[in-house]
Amino acid sequence: MRLALFQPDIPQNTGTLLRLGACLDFELDIIEPCGFVFSEHTLKRSGMDYLKMVHYRRHNSWADFLAYREGHPDEYGRLVLLTTHASHPYYDFEFLPNDIILMGRESAGVPEDVHQKADARLLIPMNENARSINVAVSATMVIGECLRQTVWKK
Repeated sequence: MRLALFQPDIPQNTGTLLRLGACLDFELDIIEPCGFVFSEHTLKRSGMDYLKMVHYRRHNSWADFLAYREGHPDEYGRLVLLTTHASHPYYDFEFLPNDIILMGRESAGVPEDVHQKADARLLIPMNENARSINVAVSATMVIGECLRQTVWKK
């Protein structure tokens, strides 16, 4: 399983998810451009000393990410987009071990062409008066379910 962050805006969320990747042993893809200078300094507080433990790959653009994914079919499986513009809840989805959980920008989600590339679009059901859940919290919920189904199952 992998987590892909599409043009993340907030370094604290990115650092938190890199730390989560280190702790739960999954890899991340950072799809640039980021809304902040991507550096150890900007991620240090939220990523702490876990940044040395995590495996991540930076991609210069969405096109670069897609090309890399195509060239590595054993590592990169289905693209599963977490979005508020979906109707299928994440807990009713059957995850596979090499799925890529794709998270959009905190400020704007993902553009329509990214939606169209997704193999599945999932949502976290929530209060209809709420706009969205923090991207790091949302990713953690869905990654937990993905790991429960593919790694932690008995």
